Amino acid sequence: MLESYLAQCKEACDEEIDRLYGSGRTGTSSLHELILDYPLRGGKALRPGLSIAMCLGLGGALEAVLPTAATLELYHNAFLIHDDIEDESWWRRGKPTLHIDHGIPVAVNVGDAMLSLSLQPLLDNVERVGLGPALRILRSVAHMTRQTVEGQAIELDWVRSNTWQLDDADYLKMVELKTSWYSFITPLQAGAVAAGAAPDWLAPLESFGRHLGAAFQITDDLLNLRADPEDYGKEIGGDLWEGKRTLMLLHALRTADPADRARAVRIMAKRRPSSIGELGLADVLDRLTARGELSRLGRAEIAARLEGHHSSETKTLDDIRWLYDLMQRVGSLKHARGIAAEHAQKAAGVLSSLDWLPQSRHRDAITALVDYVHGRTR
Repeated sequence: MLESYLAQCKEACDEEIDRLYGSGRTGTSSLHELILDYPLRGGKALRPGLSIAMCLGLGGALEAVLPTAATLELYHNAFLIHDDIEDESWWRRGKPTLHIDHGIPVAVNVGDAMLSLSLQPLLDNVERVGLGPALRILRSVAHMTRQTVEGQAIELDWVRSNTWQLDDADYLKMVELKTSWYSFITPLQAGAVAAGAAPDWLAPLESFGRHLGAAFQITDDLLNLRADPEDYGKEIGGDLWEGKRTLMLLHALRTADPADRARAVRIMAKRRPSSIGELGLADVLDRLTARGELSRLGRAEIAARLEGHHSSETKTLDDIRWLYDLMQRVGSLKHARGIAAEHAQKAAGVLSSLDWLPQSRHRDAITALVDYVHGRTR
């Protein structure tokens, strides 16, 4: 039921994104094609689905929420493009990341374009839902953006400074900022506002989205360690390669014996492999040189620049395996699953208290999403 509902929302959202940002619009056609790249690769359309379900569940019209839903999906994909660059990720939804395919400058520009172009539909909401609700939605999205970049900054700083003396509360606060607001709280609240919801209904939606976001992100981190790449859509183990401070890794550092903790901290300080030899680019340069398409002097200069760009020690596959084994040995995966289940249960409790959200297939879809997230935690 949930899969079918989200598929319908995605179809409507994709059509709206194409209407708003497709090649028929004025501007550079190649830019518009790249703007549509990530959104049309697939994905669950979770954020627009939540906005649409909340709006229609409160008696609102699809036309009232669709531009906002499409905008939130565009924000999500812009964040993914920038996130992939920051994390040096190679894969997104089963295909090479945009910066791998087209280079970092193009990818950054596409992400910037997606964020800047998303403002106009939010302003056009004045004609669809009225001035007051349109401003409330715009204010909500502005707040979401600030929270998200702050959460991302916290996580990046933890990796950059090799911070590891963190507890569950530190992680959950970062997740609230980075994930909960833009994936759950704001889509739910924007959908409610588009339907004409009372202002006092927004607070419980914030609580609901905060708990659901925590359960979702913890489980996503767990799936990153063990999921099927085809189902998960990202590189498996990427969080360990990137040195992200997941709930599991932080638990392992707190509970491991001093020798194992010291080894783990040393591994975390290493960078992710990305130099010429580590990426297999040396063979590519050799083939180009052999075919006469690259001079030997040019090959040497490229190799020197690439190797010189990253001179510190890199993580190895054995390092990643050892970290994973450590987390298993000290019960970190079990700990994370328990915290995720706790937040999923709290989200279900908040949802059950929303007596102003009548029973309908739209509320059923939101309930099914909670059940889906809870099921992923097991």
